[in-house]
Amino acid sequence: MSTMATFNLSSFNPDFFILLGIPGLEQFHIWIGIPFFIVYFVAFAGNSILLYLICMERSLHEPMFFFLSMLAATDLILCNTCVPKTFSIFCLGPQQITFTGCLTQMFFLHFSFAMDSAILLAMAFDRYVAICFPLRYTTILTHQIITKIVVAIVSRSFCIIFPCVFLLKRLPFCREFIVPHTYCEHIGIARLACADISINIWYGFAVPIMTIMSDMILIGISYIVILRAVFNLSSQDARQKALSTCGSHVCVILIFYTPAIFSVLAHRFGHNIPHSFHILFANLYVAIPPAINPIIYGVKTKQIWDKINLLFFSKANH
Repeated sequence: MSTMATFNLSSFNPDFFILLGIPGLEQFHIWIGIPFFIVYFVAFAGNSILLYLICMERSLHEPMFFFLSMLAATDLILCNTCVPKTFSIFCLGPQQITFTGCLTQMFFLHFSFAMDSAILLAMAFDRYVAICFPLRYTTILTHQIITKIVVAIVSRSFCIIFPCVFLLKRLPFCREFIVPHTYCEHIGIARLACADISINIWYGFAVPIMTIMSDMILIGISYIVILRAVFNLSSQDARQKALSTCGSHVCVILIFYTPAIFSVLAHRFGHNIPHSFHILFANLYVAIPPAINPIIYGVKTKQIWDKINLLFFSKANH
């Protein structure tokens, strides 16, 4: 196969890379691709509906739902960055991607992960204010404060991920341009270079992980304070109502961070785990959370569930 050829051209930046898919599971690509596409369709439809409802319904124009709309938009970026190309690999075999396209895909992949983590932290802060300072909720989370939070989220995510583009562009690529993966990610591309990549390894692991770890710690602190406030409430009904407002957010936090922690530990300690498993897990990680998040909020958040019933089932009854 010409696509499997080895490229020995001496080049600082190659014209293209070849994405192989999941090495070792090529015979199962089409069977992996079918459920993968179904999950992608659910993610695309669910997040699009969520964005539509939050934009069109004035009753949902609250800080909590604004952050939820940001999460839905970021999940759409995440799944659309990787899944269409991955699906074409599963159906058609190894695919070319230009060097510029590879860098763009890498940037939006890591950028959306950083955004998701920061948005979950902002949502934890929103729940903290709503439960600990219910009477001052609207005066604390004003439009100006929300705008500043959004600018901080986008700016921080951009600033920690954009240097990865330059860290890759400075590397000379003069060996194989074949990527044993379904999409471009920072360290995977850096390992193809014929130069020292210690800066890439240090930055690619230390900075994003430290950032996400700080988000996790702050989210944990927020929920410790929230739980203390909830269990100090005198009414059982008030406690249940307060906890139910956090239920969706906690589920989404677990879905986002648990696979991330597992992936880091597997890469660090799981030397006996097949490489194909790592790649398969990485593909599930970019598809499943974006598909599950809108389902969780649609089912567990009464305001959204009521609007979904109104949007679909009321029309069906007429």
